[in-house]
Amino acid sequence: MQVTSFAFLIFIFAVAALNYCLPRKFRYILLLIASLGFYASLDIKGLIVLVISILTTYGAGLLMDKGTANGSESGNGKSGNNLIFVLCIIVNVGMLAVFKYLGFFAGTVFGIMGKEAPAISILAPIGISFYILKALSYLIDVKRGTIKAERNIAKYALYVSFFTQIISGPIDRADNLIPQFNYPVTVDMEMLKDGFLQILWGYFMKLVLADRMAIFVGNVYDNPVTGTITFIGTLLYTLEIYCDFAGYSHIVIGSARLLGIDVMNNFDAPYLSKSIAEFWRRWHISLSSWLKDYIYIPLGGNRKGVARKYLNIIIVFAVSGLWHGANWTFVVWGLLHGLYQIVGFLLKPVRDFLVKTFKVDRESFAHGLVKTVITFLLVNLAWVFFRADTLAAAFDVIGKSLSFTPWVLTNGELFKHGLDQANMLLLAIGVVIVFVVDLMSVRGIVVREKILRQPWWLRWIIMIVAILVIAVCGIWGPGYDASSFIYQQF
Repeated sequence: MQVTSFAFLIFIFAVAALNYCLPRKFRYILLLIASLGFYASLDIKGLIVLVISILTTYGAGLLMDKGTANGSESGNGKSGNNLIFVLCIIVNVGMLAVFKYLGFFAGTVFGIMGKEAPAISILAPIGISFYILKALSYLIDVKRGTIKAERNIAKYALYVSFFTQIISGPIDRADNLIPQFNYPVTVDMEMLKDGFLQILWGYFMKLVLADRMAIFVGNVYDNPVTGTITFIGTLLYTLEIYCDFAGYSHIVIGSARLLGIDVMNNFDAPYLSKSIAEFWRRWHISLSSWLKDYIYIPLGGNRKGVARKYLNIIIVFAVSGLWHGANWTFVVWGLLHGLYQIVGFLLKPVRDFLVKTFKVDRESFAHGLVKTVITFLLVNLAWVFFRADTLAAAFDVIGKSLSFTPWVLTNGELFKHGLDQANMLLLAIGVVIVFVVDLMSVRGIVVREKILRQPWWLRWIIMIVAILVIAVCGIWGPGYDASSFIYQQF
């Protein structure tokens, strides 16, 4: 049961209806059953790994709490907690390493040795990268003492396996979700309407835009040609992965709203960022904050000198790249983003000098536009490595995209890569709509809230038109794998 399937819509509305009817103190039981059932429908074998992660981190949390209480004066509690913590980390990170990276590590080691790597094919459980990080954040927070260990195993299991997040996040924190399971709010009509509008927006981004872009992008990356067509393909992939992943996030955040649960936001108009650092505050926010809180800051952050700060940035972004996939292309993608930030820090004195010398107004529209365009192009370059199967393929795409052949925009060549003129026009209109919505978001205007304040008849017209556009213009059918989100593979 995929998130874009009709079955999921029936499922979420059925769960929402039951959730509304149940007494609030029993709702977490319904949500746990729904979450485990949802995951089993996707990956019944992977359910074993999910349960192991839940049980080990739940048990370790309780033991650390008990050890702290019993050994607070003697110091035995601290050493015992450290052992429990390390063992649990090894078990959970070990499962992630075996299922996701064993083949990659084996290939790398054997390649260094100049030998052929053995064929290792292990299918990673769906969502393992996401729910392992949720479980680890809980364990670390218990170890730090920032939260108390959860006694109710069902509520903790629901936190790790919550079905709106388990496939591709957001990677929410225990101190946000578990209190909402303990004290669920009353679901009112405003929450239902807001959640439904957010779901519609997610389906529009995914089915109408992302899956349509994927046709053109797949054609270009499979057969890159020298010229502007390939450059357009890289631009469309940059937009595709945003519409795909942000679309998924809107669907699941809206679904959680139908259940009375507030899930952390995962995107905030990232392509309107004026720097790479700002981009990472707006892109995949739950992962960025996780890496900052649990890797960057523990490594020392920016507290141990400039050189150490740069090293920490490289480590964090290398981990981010590897987390996304077991391939050197992802590692290079991550390292590029780390390098961008370091170069930005190094060039800051030069930028400040130029701004002062030429009396540039940093608050001007023109200056902001230049920074936004440069940031977007740097991000676009890095996405080439993310999309390509190999480093050689990535460099091939980059090399061929640098040739300027503008005539392809007028001689019909643009429409020979899977999308005809009508589809390209629809795509252009959709991209403009996304840009306007993001621009309004940056200015503090939430379009959904504006719509909900309109008269009832106008709200109904907007919703009916949105449903018709998604149903008629969405990419459906066996010819397209419209149910698989890009980030689901990670």
